Amino acid sequence: MILAYGVANLLQSIAANRVSVHDTLHPGLFVRLAGHKTYVIGVALQFVGFLLAFFARRDLPLFLVQASSAAGVGVMALLGILLLRWRLVATELVLMALLSLGITAQVLAARPGPAHRIGMPGGIVLFAAIGAIGGLALLAVRLRGAPGSVALGSLAGMAFGAAAIASRPLAGVATVNDLFLSPLLYLLILHSVLAQLLLGLAMQRGSATAAVASMDAASAVPAAVVGVLFLGDGIRPGRMWLATVGFVLALSAVLLLTRYARPQPRRVAAGRVTAFGSADAG
Repeated sequence: MILAYGVANLLQSIAANRVSVHDTLHPGLFVRLAGHKTYVIGVALQFVGFLLAFFARRDLPLFLVQASSAAGVGVMALLGILLLRWRLVATELVLMALLSLGITAQVLAARPGPAHRIGMPGGIVLFAAIGAIGGLALLAVRLRGAPGSVALGSLAGMAFGAAAIASRPLAGVATVNDLFLSPLLYLLILHSVLAQLLLGLAMQRGSATAAVASMDAASAVPAAVVGVLFLGDGIRPGRMWLATVGFVLALSAVLLLTRYARPQPRRVAAGRVTAFGSADAG
């Protein structure tokens, strides 16, 4: 799962940097990205990682699964350095290490347990979250550079986190028929599509490491909190302090990445796409 997510993020970042920068949430970005084989392969690998994570959530708390998924940023950065000659500044590497340390702390604090069901109120909240994340994305989409990567990456993480929350009880359904009749399946799909669009936009802003790191933190931390409060995920006795320290470290690393993450070079001219099919030379 970690390897699948890491390679998937790297391939998607390569494709995103070969497409003119979009300043809207128009889904036409998917069409442009789909013209690159690297993006298609990356999405396929991400789906493999998602399936592995989905089945893991049947028995494991969101703490563990989301933290394991987040470890893919290290794989992506290592491959980027070895294959694409990415040059990560020392501060960026330190912040990524702090992010990993924070998420690891949450892993150590987690206690496995069966998932509780999400009732109608939970479904309504997940549905409302789509509009809330989309509304914030309308403001964040015009940001450039590392701030844009972090802002849009964080929103993508929130959407992926909401999909993870929906999938935790969904993974425990008894039959395939129950799976397709559950509203959680369609909430999972909607959040995943929105998250994929936001991730592509975040990677276009320059720093793939900042985009993925912020996505991982925004996906792991809120999902872990929801898991503890509502889904039956527990914290091991005496380790509340460890969970708190992990939360603070992860959040601090993401906020500092906004300031210190350095963009990777783009493969196309820095144009802007304000609507599907139109571009200017920005």
